[in-house]
Amino acid sequence: MSIFKTIHDGVAEAVQAAMQAGAVALNGEMPGFVVEPPREAGHGDLATNVAMVLAKSAGKPPRAIAEILKPLLEKHAAISAVEIAGPGFINLRLHPEIWQNEIREILAAGIGYGTSATGKGIKVNVEYVSANPTGPMHVGHGRGAVVGDVLASLLAKAGYDVTREYYINDAGAQVDVLARSAYLRYREALGETITIPEGLYPGDYLVPVGKSIAASDGDKWLKADEAAWLPHFRKITIAAMMDLIRGDLDALGVHHDVFTSEKSLVESGKVTQAEKFLVDRNLIYEGVLEPPKGMLPDDWEPRPQVLFRATQFGDVVDRPLKKSDGSWTYFASDIAYHLDKFQRGATLMLDIWGADHGGYVKRMQAAVTAITEGKGRLEVRLCQMVNLMKDGQPFKMSKRAGTFVTLRDVVDEVGPDVVRFIMLTRKSDAQLEFDLAKSLEQTRENPVFYVQYAHARCCSILRHAAEMFSSDQLTPAALAKANLAALNSPEELQLVKTMANWSRVVEAAADAQEPHRIAFYLLELAGAFHGLWNKGNDNAALRFIVADDKVLTLARLALITGVRAVLQSGLAVVGCKPMEELRSEAATAA
Repeated sequence: MSIFKTIHDGVAEAVQAAMQAGAVALNGEMPGFVVEPPREAGHGDLATNVAMVLAKSAGKPPRAIAEILKPLLEKHAAISAVEIAGPGFINLRLHPEIWQNEIREILAAGIGYGTSATGKGIKVNVEYVSANPTGPMHVGHGRGAVVGDVLASLLAKAGYDVTREYYINDAGAQVDVLARSAYLRYREALGETITIPEGLYPGDYLVPVGKSIAASDGDKWLKADEAAWLPHFRKITIAAMMDLIRGDLDALGVHHDVFTSEKSLVESGKVTQAEKFLVDRNLIYEGVLEPPKGMLPDDWEPRPQVLFRATQFGDVVDRPLKKSDGSWTYFASDIAYHLDKFQRGATLMLDIWGADHGGYVKRMQAAVTAITEGKGRLEVRLCQMVNLMKDGQPFKMSKRAGTFVTLRDVVDEVGPDVVRFIMLTRKSDAQLEFDLAKSLEQTRENPVFYVQYAHARCCSILRHAAEMFSSDQLTPAALAKANLAALNSPEELQLVKTMANWSRVVEAAADAQEPHRIAFYLLELAGAFHGLWNKGNDNAALRFIVADDKVLTLARLALITGVRAVLQSGLAVVGCKPMEELRSEAATAA
């Protein structure tokens, strides 16, 4: 059990004791409260807002409640001091051995430290990327890929049963455009000089597709009608593009458990089944919509449409399920797709979309509520644009793609770890500036290097320690038996407190569905470690290896092994490799 959970339980017990004594009476259940690090380290080890959240229910001022709880909390075995701050915040100081013993917990758990059961095995479907299969992935897709992949890892770390899914949009008009573009490349492969008209895909990535079809089929399709060759070219080109996309994702270290085809949903009758489900519940009707916002009535041609009663579930307008030609809208296919997810067991569905799809969120949440009869929930995380820079200038377009910078270009330029980490350095709904030059620097300006360098420094210390101790003395189990009471400097204890916060960060980030918090935490931990390293350079008493004091050295090696384990645990969630060797002893990491 984490320190935060232990103290949280202790605070809850103090509240219960106050209630039993008649000092506090609540109107209803006890509201939720938090135990977390204080904003300023000087205020204590932990802080709780329990008095603040109890005030309304108890009918007492927060500070009065805090005064009641103070003597009860002082009885807790882990708490050395209780202070009341401001209007009623309670700051807590713990005995040093509580933090020292946490190192033993970390050493026992290793990379598994921070794993939580808070998810209770709830089935979660995380759908991310889902790029149209019309070409290589661009950098914007890459951000969604990282956010979704790390969110999936984070939820798994927090105890959820996670499925990672990719939805292939292969039933719309854009794949016909793709097939026509490939057909031009096929004609080119047979010796024709082609001009790619506006509206088709100009990228060179379709050249190999055209050559492949020409090699296998010869001139079979050259004089055929479009109705004859279009299905064939569509099938082959979609498969080729998905191979391309899977290769791009593999280079980034992203792998999905399930790939679901929109076309297969339609052909299997699942869209029709979803429609019937809604019809049976009187959630579909034929009606006429008002003109879209901003469109003049004279420009709008009203017509009867098959509409879903989205407004019954929080949307602003009812939504059409069929086009004028009788074919399904994207919305109808998406309803069937999310019903399929629910039928496969996912009660929580998390979709990662580009920010340009923000207007689509309410209608899909309304649809999910309807088709699951309130038993399922859809949450959507939007990813804003990525602005690529190099030497202060926008990065040039990719010749291979024709119109955008491909994800593979960037991964090949800086490596997957850099791409993954930098994509998490801002919240997903904020625009991100990705400076390619800075991302290659071996300085603290490069966030992933700063974290990986901390891990490498830990490894370096332990390699040097092997000159002083046997390998048996340096195992985590042996180091857990060290005299950890020797770790009593404020700097060492602060580093342990930062390490101990990892479990709380995992649970809080999973609950908020915010994977960027993991990157922020790793930077904080790396900063605390580098800071202690630098102080050791200035003060020999704070160095990790003290040749004439083996007891203190073993305790500090236990600390370092713990730091290394927590860094490994966090980097595993982010999907980045821990660095074992220092790239350059001269690099300035802190």
